[in-house]
Amino acid sequence: MIKNVESAFRSIISTLQVATLYGTNHAKFEKYLDQAYRDLRLATDESGDIVIGIVGDEIAWGKEILFDLSKTLKSMILYLKSRHVERVNFGRDATKEEMRRFIEFLLLPKDRIPEDPQQYLSDHGVRNISVGRITVALATGDQSLVKSALDAVDYLSVYESSLDNVSQSIDSILGNREMDPAALRLGVSNIMESLGSRYQDLLKLTTVKRYDMTTFVHIMNVSILAMYFASRLSFSRDDILDIGTAALFHDIGKLYISRSIIRKEGKLTDEEFARIKSHSVLGAEILLKYTPTLGILPVVVCFEHHLKYDLSGYPRLPFRHEQHVASMIVAICDVYDALLARRSYKASYAPMVIHDIMTGDRGKGFEPGLLDRFFQYMGVWPVGTLVSLSDGRVAVVRQANEDEIFLPTVEVLYPEKGQEIDLRSTQGSVSIAQFLDPVHEGKAYLPLV
Repeated sequence: MIKNVESAFRSIISTLQVATLYGTNHAKFEKYLDQAYRDLRLATDESGDIVIGIVGDEIAWGKEILFDLSKTLKSMILYLKSRHVERVNFGRDATKEEMRRFIEFLLLPKDRIPEDPQQYLSDHGVRNISVGRITVALATGDQSLVKSALDAVDYLSVYESSLDNVSQSIDSILGNREMDPAALRLGVSNIMESLGSRYQDLLKLTTVKRYDMTTFVHIMNVSILAMYFASRLSFSRDDILDIGTAALFHDIGKLYISRSIIRKEGKLTDEEFARIKSHSVLGAEILLKYTPTLGILPVVVCFEHHLKYDLSGYPRLPFRHEQHVASMIVAICDVYDALLARRSYKASYAPMVIHDIMTGDRGKGFEPGLLDRFFQYMGVWPVGTLVSLSDGRVAVVRQANEDEIFLPTVEVLYPEKGQEIDLRSTQGSVSIAQFLDPVHEGKAYLPLV
């Protein structure tokens, strides 16, 4: 009996994964939906109504905890919870059309998920599948604080699970094995939906210890930045996902290169530098094998992201070539993150220095209009930057102002915490005097952020 229930739930989740990849109008979706409906009918004919619950990170049916199922479907558990679904009741009389509507509900972007999912399903003709949360009575405490804490835990869990999906996909490609494109797209989709104004929070969470950690954190950061930038440029959801996925693989060639070269302190030899420069071609060759599952865009971005706007970069081409816009977006985000990050061979650059370096390459390394828009959205002083003010106070940047990229809104941290200052309104009486490196002079103020 339990095997039929597990099989039915697996089939339903597989159908959801296929829908995230191909949409609900594709023949593959219909094939998976048919199988899921057959498996569900088999399980309900034997067991009657089936109630699946999510308790913590485990899937439960009746008094049984389905540990094996929970282990393999961790990312989907978090996906369901992020959509206020912790309990699903599949009635014996559920129809295939109701299953279709249920899957379509789960595909809604998180910002469109209604507070009452059951009412939404009822309004769309779903009578024999019900969903909801598993509620736990909270005896004491500030309910808003409890909710914030739970949301933060869910946020981190979704992100960590997404990273796991991404790293498994990279592991498969490096091992020349088949990969699961649906799991990868789901992971990238979860990260994309977590963006909003919290892209800086996401950048702080990239702490996966696989292969060369520096390289892996960098490709995650570039993907996050590229999706954030593409979303601000009003790309469609599918295009944002495609750009984020391509960005994930832009440096995969580096993962084939000796870590001793990537991490080397001091000047590289000509041979070592040539190997580093070969990573874009090497990566494109690797990704060509995966075009049936990943598409061609990762190949294009991998090959083009070091070409530079005026084609003075590498690989050198014997002909005029117009870069794909995704490659130009990733190129900007790639350089920005590399300058922003601390490396074994350099300290952190101050935000103003990064802005000056990149705008100095405007029209040569970067497409001028895109670069201007990038700093318009990011600001010169990114959210979360620690700064000292001209009057001696210490503050943290809370909001970039698009009409004045040099004048963000800051929150004072020291000597008295709490005052918010929009530097546009001070008419120069208060300004940013210095960037405080959080590893050195800014370290003492981090607990106040």
